[in-house]
Amino acid sequence: MKIATYNVNGVNGRLPVLLRWLSETQPDIACLQELKAPQEKFPEEAILEAGYEALWLGQKSWNGVAVLSKIGKPEVSRTSLPGDDSDDASRYLEVKVKDLIIACLYLPNGNPVPGPKFDYKMGWFERLDAHAEMLINSGKKVILAGDFNVMPTENDVYKPEKFKNDALFLPEIREAFHNLIGQGWTDAIRHLYPNETIYTFWDYFRNAYQRNAGMRIDHFLLSPEVLPQLKKAGVDTDVRGWEKSSDHGPVWIELK
Repeated sequence: MKIATYNVNGVNGRLPVLLRWLSETQPDIACLQELKAPQEKFPEEAILEAGYEALWLGQKSWNGVAVLSKIGKPEVSRTSLPGDDSDDASRYLEVKVKDLIIACLYLPNGNPVPGPKFDYKMGWFERLDAHAEMLINSGKKVILAGDFNVMPTENDVYKPEKFKNDALFLPEIREAFHNLIGQGWTDAIRHLYPNETIYTFWDYFRNAYQRNAGMRIDHFLLSPEVLPQLKKAGVDTDVRGWEKSSDHGPVWIELK
């Protein structure tokens, strides 16, 4: 089974790229982030024609998450993180597919720092941490997948010194990520490739993709029940170079 996560950076504007990627790589399940489309504007028909059933949470202009599946329609478990009823941002969609619980998430960026956006990011992370602990203690097969907007280590960004004051790399956000991992989750990419330079995002500016000046901010975290099934993992870096592509590359894992 192949599962992917992809920040599409606008599902309608980049629909040809998304459909081409789905056709060429054929993931069984795909988690999408940053749809940037209201609920009624999600391209369900085109996704169905591509062979995928979908669940999605849209939001006008911003955010938005979706789970696509060609192995059975996902069943909704949650459409938001618990802990803040006032948070109406479409950033978290938890579904069940077969025997897997998959949480598709789009963690806030948090810039500029300091400020309310970073405070919101830290609060969101605290709620994720609390809910993730419940999930991992359930003993079920759980996958947390998506754009975490966190570079966990210096090995996950091309020039760490340039990002020491960035919300994606501040010590407290990296500590929050490592605390999450400490619950018992496994970072799939780093489990298989502990020392390699692997990026999932390249800015549109300064020829970042051409220079491989990237960041690793899109992650798969696996519960102990899923880890023994992990077979392969990687990033479709070539997709980032396609015309009118997202600034992220799709990340994927294969399970036995």
